[in-house]
Amino acid sequence: MFNLSRKNQFWRLPIDRWRKTMQRSPLMEVEDSIPLRVLVLGLVIIGVVATDIAAETTFSLWAVPLSIVGAIWSYYRRRHANVPVKFCIAIGMLIALGAFFGRLLGELNDTRLALAELLIQLQVLHSFDTPRRKDLGYSIVIGLILLGVAATLSQTLAFAPVLLLFLAIALPTLVLDYRSQLGLEKLKVKNEKLPKRSSTTFDFKFLVLSFVTIVGLGLAIFAILPRFPGYQLRTFPVSSPIDVKGGFTGRSIINPGYVRQGNANNQGNGNGQSQAGKPGSLDDSFYYGFNSQINQNLRGVMKPKVVMRVRSQAEGFWRVLAFDRYTGKGWEVSRNDDVTTIKRSPWSYQIYLPLPSISGETKEVVQTYTIVSDLPNLIPALANPKELYFPTPMVAVDKENGLRAPVALSEDLTYTVISEVPYRDRTLFGKASTDYPQHIKNHYLQIPPEIAAKVKQRTEEIFANYNRDRVGKSVKSLDSTYEKVLYLAQYIKQYYSVPKNPLDLPYLGEKDDLVDAFLFKYKGGYPDHFSTVLTVMLRSVGIPARLVAGFSPGEFNPFTGMYIVKNTDAYAMTEVYFPKYGWFAFDPIPNHPLIPPSIEDTQTFSVLRQFWQWVAGWLPSPVTGLLNNVFGAIFSWVGRAIAWFFALFTQGCLGVLTGSILGTTIAFFGWLGWVQWREWMNRRWLKKLPAMESLYQQMLQWTSQKGLGKHPSQTPLEYAKVSYQHHAPATAEVIDEICQAYVRWRYGGHTPDLKQLRQRWQGLKKTAK
Repeated sequence: MFNLSRKNQFWRLPIDRWRKTMQRSPLMEVEDSIPLRVLVLGLVIIGVVATDIAAETTFSLWAVPLSIVGAIWSYYRRRHANVPVKFCIAIGMLIALGAFFGRLLGELNDTRLALAELLIQLQVLHSFDTPRRKDLGYSIVIGLILLGVAATLSQTLAFAPVLLLFLAIALPTLVLDYRSQLGLEKLKVKNEKLPKRSSTTFDFKFLVLSFVTIVGLGLAIFAILPRFPGYQLRTFPVSSPIDVKGGFTGRSIINPGYVRQGNANNQGNGNGQSQAGKPGSLDDSFYYGFNSQINQNLRGVMKPKVVMRVRSQAEGFWRVLAFDRYTGKGWEVSRNDDVTTIKRSPWSYQIYLPLPSISGETKEVVQTYTIVSDLPNLIPALANPKELYFPTPMVAVDKENGLRAPVALSEDLTYTVISEVPYRDRTLFGKASTDYPQHIKNHYLQIPPEIAAKVKQRTEEIFANYNRDRVGKSVKSLDSTYEKVLYLAQYIKQYYSVPKNPLDLPYLGEKDDLVDAFLFKYKGGYPDHFSTVLTVMLRSVGIPARLVAGFSPGEFNPFTGMYIVKNTDAYAMTEVYFPKYGWFAFDPIPNHPLIPPSIEDTQTFSVLRQFWQWVAGWLPSPVTGLLNNVFGAIFSWVGRAIAWFFALFTQGCLGVLTGSILGTTIAFFGWLGWVQWREWMNRRWLKKLPAMESLYQQMLQWTSQKGLGKHPSQTPLEYAKVSYQHHAPATAEVIDEICQAYVRWRYGGHTPDLKQLRQRWQGLKKTAK
C-alpha cells in the first residue's frame, strides 16, 4: 500500500517553502506613511499638469483622477501580493508601448510629446502598485521627468508657478522619504521614544528657508548663466503633416486681413490683390504689407497681439517678402507668378532651398517658429534660408527669396528654418564694385519718370552737403556705396519725422506721389514711408534697392529663451544690393537701429543685460553712458572668448587637443583661486571669533588636515583623550591643554592664559613642519 503520510509530506514541502518565501518577501516591507504618499501623488499630478500647460494638451483630465484612484487602492492593498493586478498592469504597459511606437512613426519630427504621453500612461498604471518606498521613489522620478519634458515644451512663463509649486512640495517629500529610510516612522508606530528634534515631522522654518535659498541661488545662477546657441542635434520641431488638396502653384498669397469682400477696411480679395493707391483704413489685426501689392495710402493703427514665438540661435529680422516695383503710392511684386515649387521627400520634413551665390562669410542660424495667431501663407525666416522643415509636402520660393506655403499659417503650427546669414563687413562693403549685373539693373533701379529727376537732385544735394550737415557719427568720406547708404538712411531718420497722431496725415490724391509728398510737402510720414523714400532715393542715384517686409525680433524672454513677436512688430525697411555679397538691410525709421539686429549681436548674458537696463533707467545719463561702455566691452569680450573656446572643438584633433589643454589650465587656475578665496574667508571668520574660540578652531582645522578630525558628537575633552592614541605625546599634550582651556573658558567662565597657549601652539606647528 502507498504510504499516504509520506506522499502528503512530499507535496506539502514546496508549499511550505513558498509560504516562508512569501513571508520573507520584500513585499511585506511596505510604506505606511500617508503624508509621504500624498506628497508623492502631488508631485506626479504637478508633473502631468505642467505637461498640459506647456504642450496645451488634456492629459490631466484622465491621468489625474486615475492616479488618485490608483494611489488610494494601492495604499489599502499594500500588504497583499496583488498578482492579478500586476499581470493586468504588465499587459497595459505593453499596450501603451505599442501605441507609442505606432504614434512615433507618424511624429518623427518631434517625439517629446509622444514620450511624455507614454510616461504618463506608465505612471497611471504604476500608481496601482506602489506598496514599498522605492516604488514611491519611482513615481517621484517620473514626476521630475515630466516636469523636465514640460520645461522643454514650454514657451511662456506659465510654467514658472508650476516649477515653484513642484519645488515647494518636493522639499517635504524628500524629508519624509529620508525619515522613512532611517526608520523613524516605524519607531513612531511602535511608540518608541525619539529624540525631541526628531519627533516633529516637519521643521517649517527650515523648509521655508531652504525653499527661499534654493530659489534665490537658482535665479542668481540663471542670471549669470551664458546663453549658448541651441540645436546641436539635427532633429528639429515641426508640426504634424498637413494634407494639401488641389494643385499648388505658389502664385497666390493668402492674407486673412484681405479676405472680407466688400469691406472698405480691407483693400483686396482672397488672392491678395489690393486696390493699389486708393485711400482706405488699415486692418487692426493684420499687417497690410504681407501681400503681392502694398498700398501705402492707408491710415490707421493695429491693436497689438502676439502672432508667433521664435527660438533662434541669433536675433534678427524675420523676413517675410520683398517688393521690387514702386507704384507711386506703394509697391508690388512684379514677378509674383514667377515662383519655383519645391517638394520634400515623403519620409522627411526637410526641404532644401536654393541659396543665392555670395562670396562673403556666413553663419548658420537655426530658428524654430511657433505660430500663435493666424498669419498669411508667407513663411517668416532669417535671410538666405537653405533648409526648411515644414509640415506641408511642398513650398514655393519667389524671385525675392521669399517662402510661400500651400496653406495659411494657422495657430499652433510649428516649423524650423536653417539660414546661412551673411556677416556685415563694413570694410569689404566699402570696396564693393558698382558694376551691377543686368538682371539687378532691370528690376531694382525702377522709378517713376515723373519724380526721377526731382528725387535725384535732392539726393545729390544731401550727399554734396555731407561735410556741412554731418548727421552721422562716422568720420569716413562718402567714397563708397555702403557709406552713402548709411549716411542717407541716417539723414532721413534725423531730418524727417513721424506725425504725433498718425491719423492726421492726409491721404494722397490721385496724382500725388508718396516720395514726392514725403520729401517736399509733409517732411515725414508713416514709419514704412521712410523705408519707401530711402529705397527710391537710392534708386535715383543708381544704387539697386528694394523694400522688404517682415517682423522685428520682438521681445526676448530670457526665462523661456524665445522671442515674443506681435503683429505691431511688422514693418518694412530697405535692402541694398552689393555685388558678390548679396542683399543687406538698412532701417531709416526714427527710433529704430540704423542696422537691424543680426548675427553680430548675442544673447549670451541676456538676463544680466535686461536687469542692467532696468537699473540704468534710474541713473543719470552720464553715469549710464559710462557704465554702458565699460560693461558692454566686458560682456562683448567675454562672449567672444566663450564662442572662440567652443569653436576650438570643431577644428579637428588639433583643435580638440588645444581646447582640452586650455580648459584644463583654466580649471586649475580656477581651483587655485577657489582655494585662496576659501583661505581668505576662513581667516576673516577666525578674526571675528573670541581669542580662545579662534585658537581652538585653528587647532581643530590643523588636526583635521593631519587626518584626525573631530566628530560633531565628540566633546572637546573626549576629543583630547582620543588624540593621545593618534598623535605623538607632545602633540597630544598641546591639544589636551587647548581643549581643557577652551572648556573652562566656554563653560566655566575662566580667563585662559592666551599668551602661553599661543606659544605652545606655535611651537607645535614649527615642530610638525
